[in-house]
Amino acid sequence: MKKMLVVALGMVGLIATAHAADMDLKAQPAVPFYDPLPDSLTWHGITLYGTLDVGYAYQTNGRPTGAVVSTLEFIPFTTTRNYTGQRISTIAANGLQQSNIGVRVDTPIGMGWNIVGRLETGFDPLRGELANGCASFIQNAGLTYTAQNSNADSGRCGQAFNGPAYGGLSNPLYGTLTIGRQQSLQLDNIAIYDPMALSYAFSLLGYSGTNGGGGSTQAARWDNSAKYVYQYGPVHAAVMYGTGGADTGIFGNSYGFNVGGTYGGFALDAVYTKEHGAVNLQTAVNDIAGSTTLAANISDNTAWSVMAKYTFALGSGSVAGAYPTKAAKAETTPDKLTLFAGYTNISQANPNSPVLSGDSAGGYILSVTGTLPDNNAFTTSKVLDFYWVGAKYELAWGLSFTGAYYHVNQNSYSADSAPCTAGGASKTDCAGTFDQVSFMTDYIVTKHLDLYAGITYGKVTNGLASSFPGTPGAKFGFAGTGTSVDTTSAMTGFRIKI
Repeated sequence: MKKMLVVALGMVGLIATAHAADMDLKAQPAVPFYDPLPDSLTWHGITLYGTLDVGYAYQTNGRPTGAVVSTLEFIPFTTTRNYTGQRISTIAANGLQQSNIGVRVDTPIGMGWNIVGRLETGFDPLRGELANGCASFIQNAGLTYTAQNSNADSGRCGQAFNGPAYGGLSNPLYGTLTIGRQQSLQLDNIAIYDPMALSYAFSLLGYSGTNGGGGSTQAARWDNSAKYVYQYGPVHAAVMYGTGGADTGIFGNSYGFNVGGTYGGFALDAVYTKEHGAVNLQTAVNDIAGSTTLAANISDNTAWSVMAKYTFALGSGSVAGAYPTKAAKAETTPDKLTLFAGYTNISQANPNSPVLSGDSAGGYILSVTGTLPDNNAFTTSKVLDFYWVGAKYELAWGLSFTGAYYHVNQNSYSADSAPCTAGGASKTDCAGTFDQVSFMTDYIVTKHLDLYAGITYGKVTNGLASSFPGTPGAKFGFAGTGTSVDTTSAMTGFRIKI
């Protein structure tokens, strides 16, 4: 914890120095931070981009970073359920976002038409390997809670392009049509309306793919999909369809709709999603030691959400020309305050078309036994209600402050024809709640570099806490009578973008 404080104080000192320079602009022009990188690496509409996000983290209750995943399990809203009270202090990665490298295409071909596309893959910057959450489950299969390291369900499972991989055509009059591996409409929109911008370290919506995947993390990105987006003035609409299939996170077809608009500083969007045969990986502690397959539940998911934000321009602005994040000449840019709010309802039911075998994302084979893959895990529908609110205050000279609160309700449902009867934390399908509060400050040094520091507290109760060590249902001698699990995580780091 002392190391965290030293790093945080150093960051505060840097920010204070930059602010002092900003206040003294009238007396003597400040010297901009030197930015050696060009604004973008673009050639004929083809742009190479990338992000590197690393830092230092501390957690009061967690697991060590692993040989596959070098991020912490930042909050206890997770399938792994392996928090054993261990304090973790470590170098970590991807606090604000997944480190990645990719190519973006937006090339005009005439008559108002552009070829558009994107190829991207996420990687672990501390290990130099492709992001691979599925491999972290394989590595921890059958290990006791105390022997496990960081692992998490993910749709990024070592594929060459574990992020978006699509191409298409765009026209300002007729809209944009793209085909390939694409983010769901739900994930597209929560990225806009999450106050923490899907931060892994500080946001439920970023760390957990449950919301972005309409109930299933592996369904946050749809392979074999087509997406059409149309803009008319301040109003936009989108439709998406995917056929799913083997080696993906969804075995059946899926579709989604989005409609929204902007007016002044106000923005509003609504999304509806239906997925058939979505994959939900089970915790590795339930697997057989040495297993090379993944245990999974299969579900049909229905989700709908409403999200909004409002941005206020504050004051007459402040001089921003001293910093390369703004124009080279002096100009006025107002400070901004943005308020965020959102709600998502997710319902998971047994699949209409049971999945008896197959591969998940990345080609990982699903476990096949008398009860796996589990097509009866949602004998009665599991319902999750997500709520979030937040605010972000951005100073024109580069510093921002963000606060957010996330809450989830889970109903009491029946899994494998066995309902919750004792209540509390006796079973994972009992009613439960999750709460998270986060605060983060971010300083944009240049267009390509920012420094951040933040802290978050997360807590699960009753059904959502069940099977964590110390609660009923926990394995390997860690069972108890507890009804809640919590953890506090802090991280500071830097992000480089090209």
